Amino acid sequence: MSARPRTLAERQKAFLASVLDERAPAPEGWGNRQAAGMTVYRGNYRSALMGALADTYERTALYLGPEVFARASINHAIAHPPGGWTIDEVGAGFDQTCAAMFGENPEVAELAWLEWAMLELATAPDCTPFTAQDFASASAEFGEEDWAGLRLGFQPRLSVRLVAHDLEAIWRALPERREQTTLAEPRACITSREGERPTFTLFEADHAPAITAMQEGASYGELIGVLLDDNSDPGPDDIQNAAMRAGAMLGAWLGEGLITAINP
Repeated sequence: MSARPRTLAERQKAFLASVLDERAPAPEGWGNRQAAGMTVYRGNYRSALMGALADTYERTALYLGPEVFARASINHAIAHPPGGWTIDEVGAGFDQTCAAMFGENPEVAELAWLEWAMLELATAPDCTPFTAQDFASASAEFGEEDWAGLRLGFQPRLSVRLVAHDLEAIWRALPERREQTTLAEPRACITSREGERPTFTLFEADHAPAITAMQEGASYGELIGVLLDDNSDPGPDDIQNAAMRAGAMLGAWLGEGLITAINP
């Protein structure tokens, strides 16, 4: 019985497997001429991926140096080929590759995360931040229940994560020098836009879980619970302190233009 002819999807899958891995079997029916052509094509494809990574992660490349960055790039490009229609998507998850490869230098993964988050912001939808005056006007008639149920809208694609290194110092120092500065305690790195310009700021660490919770739909009342953290039996003073902390955060977010709406 003759073998079932391969479908176009199966042929495409075999071709892609051969592009990504030289150890993969050649597509059915290929001879030496096609194999030689694949070697050239594979090299060009990987070079294009590495070029896209170098364009996306300019500061990470400067920080690592060309040889080390090239090694990280090829490892990432082989393990995580882009799954979308644009080659630039190869940059997704590069911070995780850096975390695995440079475990003794965690600032590399933090810097890579920051560059990707900044790139994502560059194509985010335009928005108009809420000013402190806007917020005061919108909340002027709020009662206790209104405040407890308040939900906030943040800038599109705003990102936040805890970092252990002074990314502001690293960012400013490049390309002239590598500035590896460990922070006295972790900070929340928040990426946002000022007009059309992506930017970032380091805040106190508790901003990270606070913003993450509110981006996921937590109310202002639930934010106070997040700030109480592991305190399973908070007293009145604990709740009051958390409420004051939530108010201070809200003021900081408004001041930085991070908030764009009061959501129902």
